[in-house]
Amino acid sequence: MTRALCAMAIAAAMPGLALAQAAPAKPAAKPAATKPAAKTPAKPKLAPSAQKAVEEMTPIDDDPTVTLTEADLEVAKKIFVGDIPCELGATVKIAPMKREGLFLVSTKGYRFAMHPVESRTGAIRLEDPKRGAMWLQLGNKSMLMSQKLGQRLADECQSPAQVTFAEEMKKKPAVNLLESTPAGPSTTATSKPSGPN
Repeated sequence: MTRALCAMAIAAAMPGLALAQAAPAKPAAKPAATKPAAKTPAKPKLAPSAQKAVEEMTPIDDDPTVTLTEADLEVAKKIFVGDIPCELGATVKIAPMKREGLFLVSTKGYRFAMHPVESRTGAIRLEDPKRGAMWLQLGNKSMLMSQKLGQRLADECQSPAQVTFAEEMKKKPAVNLLESTPAGPSTTATSKPSGPN
């Protein structure tokens, strides 16, 4: 009997289904006006001191695939560490990491785990290929560059030794920028005196 009732209910619904398919589509009814959903409260911005604390506590993993040669470790010994003042009041902080030859370089919200990279020019160079940054250390100044952003993050950075070297350059302009310490006067047989010819 229940089968018969189900069959009759289906048969009765069939003509309605056919009409529903043949009827033109009606525009959807507008939903009833409801209260706007309560906005989720935005996360409060951290104070600069709190941001700094969070940044300093967030670990940066060194890249285990980086292998340093003896030459790289020798270059690492020449890196100036500590707070290095830069132009426009910026400061770059360089600190050795647990793993020998790696350095944590940070400034203005940026942190990089850097390692020495061989340079054809002889300049001292640190790189963080994962985050796209480079620290270039010359005799008279250093700079931090973001290769991803295509800009300098800090420029005209000078450690006390670089300030001394820059002063020597003013006194003796023929100093090689790629030397790490001030050099004595250079006299070569091929050098020409400067001045009008």
